[in-house]
Amino acid sequence: MRDYRKLKAFELADALVLLVHAATRRFPKEELFGLTSQVRRAAVSIPSNIVEGCARNTEKDYLHFLDVAYGSLKELTYQLSLAKRLGYLENADELENKAEETAKVLSGLINALRKPGA
Repeated sequence: MRDYRKLKAFELADALVLLVHAATRRFPKEELFGLTSQVRRAAVSIPSNIVEGCARNTEKDYLHFLDVAYGSLKELTYQLSLAKRLGYLENADELENKAEETAKVLSGLINALRKPGA
């Protein structure tokens, strides 16, 4: 089994979740069951899928869950963009930068694992 705690991608994704939760506390109350919930679920999905992938026995399954995590990250970037345009985010740049950094590291991990002989 792989140790997700040793992955930079997990560390960044986990930090992103904390930032997202702090930021969404300031979203309007009427968004609690709408955008707030969706943003939080997408954010939590990223490290959760990394953890689940690390628990899988095959490289194929591991990559599948990393791909799902990457998809959730891209979903989150759209939702953050929307929240920014709606005027809900005060720290949009910080969140966008953390999401971009996480995407680069996660993409790098996925690409490294897909290389022949990896």
